[in-house]
Amino acid sequence: MRIFVPSAVFLVGCFCIPAAYAQPLLVSHAGSADYHSVQQAIDALPVEGGDVRIAPGIYREKVKISKSGVHLSGAGSNPEDTVIVYGDGAINVGGTARSATLDATGDDFRLENLTIQNDYALNPANPPSQAVALSVTGDRDVVAHVRLLGAQDTLFAGKGPNDRMSRQYFSNCYIEGHVDFVFGNAKAWFRRCELHGIANQAVVFTAQSKAAPEEDSGYVFDHCTLSADPAARSIALGRPWRPYATVVFLSTKIDAHVIAEGWREWAPGKTNNLSTSYYAEYGSFGIGANPSGREPHSHQLTDGEAARWSLSVFFGGATDWLPTGHIDGRTKQPPR
Repeated sequence: MRIFVPSAVFLVGCFCIPAAYAQPLLVSHAGSADYHSVQQAIDALPVEGGDVRIAPGIYREKVKISKSGVHLSGAGSNPEDTVIVYGDGAINVGGTARSATLDATGDDFRLENLTIQNDYALNPANPPSQAVALSVTGDRDVVAHVRLLGAQDTLFAGKGPNDRMSRQYFSNCYIEGHVDFVFGNAKAWFRRCELHGIANQAVVFTAQSKAAPEEDSGYVFDHCTLSADPAARSIALGRPWRPYATVVFLSTKIDAHVIAEGWREWAPGKTNNLSTSYYAEYGSFGIGANPSGREPHSHQLTDGEAARWSLSVFFGGATDWLPTGHIDGRTKQPPR
């Protein structure tokens, strides 16, 4: 049994996080573990959160985290070693949000060094459906060195309850899917992540959903890589789920055959969201970079314009919740 101690701050990996336990709770299939289920360990944490370490293995379960201050991390050498997987589709659980394998709504959530997967689409008997791997809607959430695997709607990075804006930071993650597989309306920054389109007749990397011009939201991808399976077709940087969708790619390696226009309309012939959305690139390079051929409503940023999308400016200078050691710089060098 773990002993409760007063809430304090513990340094875990690259994170400085609040914790309610002197030691993390341990989840493992081994008989000596504190818990054999991730959800059981989450439920055992006090209301102020705490640290849960998950031993290598495959954990087939749905996980819901509503407490704040929860740090969930894999104990293996690589994210591939620890996998949380489930196979719900929106079509059979009553909505996209309900399909998530891991649903985190608490603030100051930390997720590190593991894989979250929704394998609904891997069953050929299942009809096409949205099937979320990770849903994050808390504020000051950090996801680092994590693999997110799915097909349609893999990652939901969205707002919290009562339309409260959520700030989120993704670092060195691998995210794969096909249609709209990074979607929602959070204020989210992605640094050195790879977005990979899997084989499908259409691949759309983003579907940001800013609904009104006064909303302080958007997705920024800094020094990321966009890749795709050779069988992926009709690849687009994004389409606007709502009229004021905002997505910016900074110094991105586009290692995929993206359509010349880059961006596409949500429902061609029915919606006109490209004219009001803000889609922009700065220093894109690779086989899919095509500044002169892009959608006329999109933007190719100058140095000065790109500076307004730096990490510190994007988060309004309030960056004390971010991992230590990040560099708020921007060059045209390839991602590491």
